[in-house]
Parts: sequence; structure tokens; C-alpha cells
Amino acid sequence: MALNADESGRLVDVLSRHVDRITRRWAEVVAAQLRGRLSQAELIRQGQELHRALLDALGKGAVDLTSEEATELRAVLAEFSRGQARQGFSATETATGVFALKDALLTVLDSDQSEGTLRDYVGFSALVDQMGLFTFETYVRTRESLIADQAEQLLELSTPVVKLWEGVVAVPLVGTLDSARAQVVMERLLQTLVDTGSPYAIIDITGVPAVDTQVAQHILKTVVAARLMGADCIISGIRPQIAQTIVALGIEFGDIATKASLADALRHVLRLTGVETGRRQSRREA
Repeated sequence: MALNADESGRLVDVLSRHVDRITRRWAEVVAAQLRGRLSQAELIRQGQELHRALLDALGKGAVDLTSEEATELRAVLAEFSRGQARQGFSATETATGVFALKDALLTVLDSDQSEGTLRDYVGFSALVDQMGLFTFETYVRTRESLIADQAEQLLELSTPVVKLWEGVVAVPLVGTLDSARAQVVMERLLQTLVDTGSPYAIIDITGVPAVDTQVAQHILKTVVAARLMGADCIISGIRPQIAQTIVALGIEFGDIATKASLADALRHVLRLTGVETGRRQSRREA
């Protein structure tokens, strides 16, 4: 049910005359739900913003939340929802911040027994219900966006590319290697090869719990991409269980060097670059 012009006008009068009382009551209701997670000053500020936006919308003749006159009110509600989501509040706690307006207005209307009070409150409740639904939808979209951003950040954090030696970089993989993560691994490795000019890359799968055909394909694609950039790849972390699985599945790594541990792979690369040979000759000369 939408507000008519008379109801909207009467509500504007009530909201204008009882600003402090409505704001304080709103803050009390929300504070009881949040249990001290926001300061009283912050609650009062939020209550004043909601009250001001609601009063402005009704003063312009808004009959529901979808009307053009309620544009500013929708903006305030959207910002309120996004702030709650970013601060870790639940959907229920966020919705309470809107529905508390009913309780706050009812406290004022209880002392006003004029004709039409009940109808005014019913119309106002319908408007607040629209506000609550809009707030919830905005909250959900914000949370989904935050979760997607966090998932992307976790992918980047879980696939570091580290420089082990001059001309040698390594990608220590931990956990399951799916398509999305494999793409991140490839992109970060190739970018590091470009930035450092390293001719060797070690892909360490010690932390990968299991290697199946799909995981092997992701690793092979990464090796091929690195080779196209002019870098040779060595795969380390081939444990006995992994070796048996690879043989059982018939996976072929071709001419790609494989080692049991990251240390073995690094020693292999150092031999290729002549670092270890040079040290042995120095010891013989000494």
C-alpha cells in the first residue's frame, strides 16, 4: 500500500517535530541488536542520516521507494547497506537498522491519538518494508562483490612466485590446482619471467595433495607457456605417491625435468648454470 498525499504530509509533520526522539529510539533498538559493536555516536549519526533522507523524500511527495522523489533516500540506504556489509554485519543486523524506524515512529504515534494515526502508520510501514527489501538486496550484492574480491586476493596470495637464485624463480603450489588458479599461476609466472629475465623456473608441487589428469594438464600448459617465453621448467615435489599416480594414469611429462624436492631441483639448475661446478673447482685449487 502506497502513501497518499495527506498521509505523507502528516508523517512529514510528525518526523519534523520529533527528530531527536525518533533518532534516540532508533539508536536504542539498533544498539540492542548490535550489542556494542557500534558506538552510540555512530548510531546517532546513522539514525540522523536515515531520518533526514526519509523526511526529505516524504517532503518531496514520495509515495513509495521507487518514485523519483526517493532518489536520495535510495542512495542513503545503499550506502548504509554497503557500509554494514564491509564492516562484517549480518543481513539481519542490517535489516534491523531499517525496520527499527517502525518502532521509533510508533513510540511517537502512541502519544498521538488523532484520527488517521493507524492508517498513517500502516502506510509508513509499507514504505519501510520497501526500504528493508532494497537494503537487503544491496547488502547481498555488496557481500557477493566482497567475496569475489577476497577469493581473487586469496588466489594471488596462494600462488607466490619467488626468486631463489639469480636467474632462477620458483612457484611453490599448495592445495588443489583448479582451472582458475592454474590461470593465475601461469600469469604470475610469465610476468615474473618477463620482469626478472630468468631462464629457469621451478614448479614445486610438494603441497599439492593429489595429481590427476586435470592437474597434470594445468602444469604442462604452464611449462609450455614458460618455454615460449624462453625459460626451462623443472617440476619438483614428486613424492612416491604422486609418482605412482602419474604412472597409473599414464601421464607423460616428456622431456620435462622432475625432481623429488625443491632442493634437488635447485641443485639441478645450479649444475646447469655451472655454479656448483665452479665451487668444486675452487675447493680443489685450494
